[in-house]
Amino acid sequence: MPTTSTRAPRRDAAANREAILGAAAVALNEDIDASLESIAARAGLSRRAVYGHFATRDELLVEVFTRGARRLAALLDPVSHPDPLVEIALFGATLWAEVEHVRVSAALAVRGPHRAMVGTALDPARERLRATVRRGRESGHIRTDLDGETVTRLIENAAVSVLDEATRARLTPEEGHRLVMLAGVGAAGMGWREAGELIASTPELAFHPQHHDLPEGGTR
Repeated sequence: MPTTSTRAPRRDAAANREAILGAAAVALNEDIDASLESIAARAGLSRRAVYGHFATRDELLVEVFTRGARRLAALLDPVSHPDPLVEIALFGATLWAEVEHVRVSAALAVRGPHRAMVGTALDPARERLRATVRRGRESGHIRTDLDGETVTRLIENAAVSVLDEATRARLTPEEGHRLVMLAGVGAAGMGWREAGELIASTPELAFHPQHHDLPEGGTR
């Protein structure tokens, strides 16, 4: 009987797939309704070449969004600080540094029709946040007037709201960096004055422009 062998994709095929995904991430941020034709053109490929990797536009979107979510979850995993409120602010700052250049498509990813799949990819990050909230509630740093799961969702939703506001108000990277931290610790129960003082007095929460620089080609 004939046997089948599994081989790694040819280097050019793998490179084409990466080019498509990178082009899609940029194109969708400029126009959330970007067509496969425009994505293919940005990648320097034909529409037929795109269909060789993704059967539908939806399939491409799911891959772009879930890959971004998995990358974000991996970046958040090592974030740690003895103060749970600072840790929440660091979660927000890390998220913002990763997605601020694709804020439009990032907001769609977590609120659009593919949010369930994206949410699954973000589950490890959500579990980290739950643990931080639990630790903060036990130490008295995070609000206890609401249950822990509600507080976790409020913090997560606050970060997503910043993406919407950043797009609407055309916030600079530094403004978004500050706002996402204020929103997160505010949702955790901290007053706005105290939150501002916490950010100003904590070196780890300072804005670093180099963290927001894009590599060549406009994608990370």
